[in-house]
Amino acid sequence: RSPRTNAMLRSRSGGVAKNSLHMKGQAADLRLQSRSVGQMAKAAAACASGGVGKYSRSNFVHMDCGPVRSWGG
Repeated sequence: RSPRTNAMLRSRSGGVAKNSLHMKGQAADLRLQSRSVGQMAKAAAACASGGVGKYSRSNFVHMDCGPVRSWGG
């Protein structure tokens, strides 16, 4: 994600980090037609190797290479 795109997303949502791991190539937002947000988040959390955010309303899971943590519903 470019800094410009990150700034645009930050202006639209309070949940976008100023120094997002997306800009460093260390995060991805994923959506799979064949799996639910809950299934994907559970699988990602089982790896215990980064951040996992559930965005059920938007139908995607955030996964990153940062500290192990989780959020969302």
